[in-house]
Amino acid sequence: MSISITLPDKSVLNFDQPVTVQEVAESIGPGLAKATLAGIVNDKKVDNGFLIERDAALKILTPDSPESLELIRHSTAHVLAQAVTRLFSKVQLAIGPSIKEGFYYDFDLETTFSPDDLVRIEKEMNKIIAEKIPFQRLEMTKAEAMALLKERGDTYKIEMLEGIEDDHVSFYQQGEFLDWCRGPHLPDTGKIKAFKLLKTAGAYWRGDEKRPMLQRVYGTAFPKKDELEAYLHRLEEAVRRDHRKLGKELDLFSFSDEVGAGLVIYHPKGAAIRYALEDYLKKEHVARGYQPVIGPQILKVDMWKTSGHYQMKYPMYFTKIEEQEYGIKPMNCLAHIMIYKAKTRSYRDLPLRLFELGTVHRHEKSGVLHGLLRLRGFTQDDAHIFCLPDQLLSEIKGIIDFVDSTMSLFGFTYELEISTRPEKSIGSDEDWEQATAALKETLDQLGLPYDINEGDGAFYGPKIDIKLHDAIGRSWQCATIQCDFSLPARFDLSYVATDGSLKRPVMLHRVIFGSLDRFFGILIEHYAGAFPVWLAPTQVRIIPVSEQQTPYAERVADQLRQAGIRVDLDSRNEKLGYRIREGAKEKIPYLGVVGEREAANNQVALRKHKEGDLGSIDLEALREKLTSEIANRQ
Repeated sequence: MSISITLPDKSVLNFDQPVTVQEVAESIGPGLAKATLAGIVNDKKVDNGFLIERDAALKILTPDSPESLELIRHSTAHVLAQAVTRLFSKVQLAIGPSIKEGFYYDFDLETTFSPDDLVRIEKEMNKIIAEKIPFQRLEMTKAEAMALLKERGDTYKIEMLEGIEDDHVSFYQQGEFLDWCRGPHLPDTGKIKAFKLLKTAGAYWRGDEKRPMLQRVYGTAFPKKDELEAYLHRLEEAVRRDHRKLGKELDLFSFSDEVGAGLVIYHPKGAAIRYALEDYLKKEHVARGYQPVIGPQILKVDMWKTSGHYQMKYPMYFTKIEEQEYGIKPMNCLAHIMIYKAKTRSYRDLPLRLFELGTVHRHEKSGVLHGLLRLRGFTQDDAHIFCLPDQLLSEIKGIIDFVDSTMSLFGFTYELEISTRPEKSIGSDEDWEQATAALKETLDQLGLPYDINEGDGAFYGPKIDIKLHDAIGRSWQCATIQCDFSLPARFDLSYVATDGSLKRPVMLHRVIFGSLDRFFGILIEHYAGAFPVWLAPTQVRIIPVSEQQTPYAERVADQLRQAGIRVDLDSRNEKLGYRIREGAKEKIPYLGVVGEREAANNQVALRKHKEGDLGSIDLEALREKLTSEIANRQ
């Protein structure tokens, strides 16, 4: 019997009998054999002990393989569970998957994990890792597995097993610890080189508020210690930049239980930044051929039934007025559709680009609310483009140019992802295929790389999601472009074509910031609260050295204010050094100190945030400098 193994470089190894992944690695060399963690056989990830019994393609996974990260984290989750069962009695195990940033495991036990407990668990995990305990795969029938789980009293595992249709299942054993798991896993616990437990949190079993509350332990793991250290540094930096903390420290916004969860209150400084962002959006939209519109906050529920939002159980709020049910809008598209329908449209009228800074409300669960990043009431820079089918690609290109220009302004890089038809959706297969093809063709023509996110489109059409990267490398989904053939059909939109017949337009839904509130929160963290001059709530603060210079400082502030510069005055009876430090703490871009010499010469001693003393500058030159930086959005 001959077996051919094809490696990624297309080279072929021949064996006269079935071989394991590890044995293939050993045949190549001792270095690879030592580094082997697992394999990918015919696109399926498997343990290093997996037996290859017929011709196959094989990729051997080492710590440097991107596919190994999930493997390492999943195995570390098992080590976490083993450590907890060693340290705590009467513990029930639930689920412990790898996730994007690491892993977690959910536990049901009487005591609540404390920070000291995490230290103890980490210590026990390190002991397990030092023991280099093999991960052994055990296979059995579903009936055998059910009998085993019932004997052990694994309530949560039993419920999960009842929900699967497989006739055979697998368990993994490491020493005395046994867990039901599909795998694969590392060869042994000693292959885990760098991990850290991060925090604990409550988690309802299967996300159901009516089910038991479990204790979730989060952790992360990496192939190398320096990668773990870099990640932990990013976490520390993220805490320092947390927009909720900075929002309070810089007096930008607040929340109130009396007002309601997920409803933000902007203070004067936060509103100043919002106004600057809105001003940018308004000017850019007009320059790009969009027409500003305003729609109502509530629409009759029949509108939402026609659109499909009602049937799709979109998270909306509803109210009754004189026995007529209304839906509070979660998005702005329906009013824009009605503007289109307000009169007969010709092909000459298209494309029609309608733009609205529209405040919307969505019935988000309290557990997912998170500062400005997840709200119940927020404002979108929402636009809808109604166009001819042959205008579709050029309009999408125009939106991408808008996105690129905007992201560059704020210093964001980004990546693209096309999300395809979800299971719950409206519209014909033909329309979805045409819409998806248009998105792909546009990006292909622009030479822009993109990933496919299967099944995550809007219920009415596929979309391009733009995921930006901030100053510390985190990914955020903000801008989106949705291609929609479905709602124009549902609302019977039409235009008069060149031959006089009525035809259906295509509708593009798009946002650039997305939620202004969420984008604001991202900007706070991106800039760590130190906004560029054009966005800063206070662009310059004037500080008189003593009371004698206060009248001059007031004249300086007034002249700058008349020039449209956001300026304030700090003439408190405090030491000069203290007031300068306070200005730096508030991250004000410029501080203008005026003493006796500055007052006599119509000057200001200028200091820049993080750069320090810039020397004295004439008042007129200061005004020109600031207005130029603001106009150029610096």
